[in-house]
Amino acid sequence: MSTRETVTIIGGGLAGSEAAWQLAERGIPVRLHEMRPVRGTAAHRTDRLGELVCSNTFKSTETSNAHGLLKAEMRMLGSMILECADNARVPGGTALTVDREIFAQHVQARIEAQPLITVVRDECTEIPDVGIIATGPLTSDALAERIRERLGIDSLAFYDAIAPVIAFESIDQSIAFRASRWGKETMADAGAEGAYLNCAFTREEYEAFIDALTTADQFTAHEFDAVPYFEGCMPVEEMARRGRESLRFGPMKPIGLQDPRSSTRPWAVVQLRMEDRGGRMWNLVGFQTRLRIPEQQRVFRMIPGLAEAEFLRFGSIHRNSYINAPATLSSHLSLRDAPQTLFAGQLTGVEGYTESSATGLLAGINLARMLAGEAPVVPPPATMMGALYRYLREADPKHFQPMNANFGLLDELENASRELLRDKAKKREAFAARGLAAMTAWCEEHQLRAGLTPQRMDASTDVAG
Repeated sequence: MSTRETVTIIGGGLAGSEAAWQLAERGIPVRLHEMRPVRGTAAHRTDRLGELVCSNTFKSTETSNAHGLLKAEMRMLGSMILECADNARVPGGTALTVDREIFAQHVQARIEAQPLITVVRDECTEIPDVGIIATGPLTSDALAERIRERLGIDSLAFYDAIAPVIAFESIDQSIAFRASRWGKETMADAGAEGAYLNCAFTREEYEAFIDALTTADQFTAHEFDAVPYFEGCMPVEEMARRGRESLRFGPMKPIGLQDPRSSTRPWAVVQLRMEDRGGRMWNLVGFQTRLRIPEQQRVFRMIPGLAEAEFLRFGSIHRNSYINAPATLSSHLSLRDAPQTLFAGQLTGVEGYTESSATGLLAGINLARMLAGEAPVVPPPATMMGALYRYLREADPKHFQPMNANFGLLDELENASRELLRDKAKKREAFAARGLAAMTAWCEEHQLRAGLTPQRMDASTDVAG
């Protein structure tokens, strides 16, 4: 077989690594450019491919959850990122939660062991004619400027806030209790007590905490103030300012939990999720913040059980740039005048690890198809992946904001009974069944099951010189 032209991928995060893998598995040589450690970012700490800089969870594994459905669809397509996540998994209830260091090690090892992938450590500042840009929310200024020039618009931006991480031994175990909401747990080694540490509030404790949180001093900068926050990454203090009950119906909701000290449901609960396999680091779930460090120590130590908390990582805030996809990109997320120049990851306007990985997966598949003389394809909108792509294509460009996977993206069920439509759990199960059936049929139609196509070549004959 003839040697194929090497494809350029810019960005070694989740989307870029997944795209590189999908291309190489289809016999396409890849040059994967990652600017770390030549040039760092405001959030990354290492030079590893696939480093997770925010949460350490890929969210739910249940197909009756939108994120779980998306994962099931990605597994049908042979997602390398999810395989690495499985190998780095730590207890996290029904969520796919990972040890971030082990996860990045697995991603880098898989990429470096693929003979058709060459990793190049440099900063790319030009848009490739054939390739994928997956530089994520921290795209370098030089490349962002090239993208703006090519698209003829200014890139949009918002700011992600990161939650603090607490040392396990500094948490008062006589106050915090182990439990997963509703007793749900998918990891056998999580133990009978559950995967989460829960800090229960009385009404009086909650009211005092809200007072402190809403009046605490926070980092400010002129450019921050003019940028709206994405709802999925709203700083906890901003949520609290929306109303005194907002946290009780958000990250501090007490439903599905019972305080063993009183055998009653708490007024509110802060949950901590394991960050590493050893259980030494625990993340304050939903407590992304831009409070100043002394204020984080003062306010978050008011949480019952955290009076002596040792902060292994303080909350912080960083830039997150994304493209106005519905105004500028094609249905398969390429430049409209250059279908073989694709974008993937958070830069496209999806939000979340799983969503970013999914766009990298499909970008790799589609570029391989186009190089083989086939048309790019997008899953049907009955699937979660297809629904995300439809949002990126059809959302109002004037009010476009990043989007997570959610059932609101799907069309309503056809010919469903009123009883089913009123039952939220059954309705989600029906969405999942329909989506999985649609993805199965789509994979079979395009011969994409397990990430393979008839055009896959033997790696030893296809390495570009």
